[in-house]
Amino acid sequence: MQGTTSYTLTEAQKKMERYCSYQDRCHMEVLTRLRQMGMIPEAIAHIVNHLIQENYLNEERFSKSFARGKFKIKKWGKIRITAELKKRNISRFNITIGLSEIDEADYLDTLDAIAKKRLASLSKIDEQLKRRKLADYLFYRGWESHLVYEKIAELFPS
Repeated sequence: MQGTTSYTLTEAQKKMERYCSYQDRCHMEVLTRLRQMGMIPEAIAHIVNHLIQENYLNEERFSKSFARGKFKIKKWGKIRITAELKKRNISRFNITIGLSEIDEADYLDTLDAIAKKRLASLSKIDEQLKRRKLADYLFYRGWESHLVYEKIAELFPS
């Protein structure tokens, strides 16, 4: 519980409406925030229900904006996005919907661009180490192994 601040049901509900309006949130973030505010379980259930009914809280919308944002801004691959959504207890169904927001051509273009940019930054090391470092980098960012190996084969022709 933070300090000695206590909230009425109405105050907490308004605060959570603003919290969810600012950016899409998942149920887990809202529940965590309400617990931090010291709300009792009955109040939490009431507020969450209200947020869902009034469309402040929508996990399908959250998973779509999360997937789009992490792909476009952070250049994450689908594996990393999926793992992060699972951490937030998003259903497999909503994860699939979220990933469908990513255009396949953009996805492959982005992989190409970040692979080439990373490769350019790897200088003064032997080719084998460059391959490994590039692969590790792309795996860390959540790109699928078959795409990573295809990209490495393309960038390092035998």
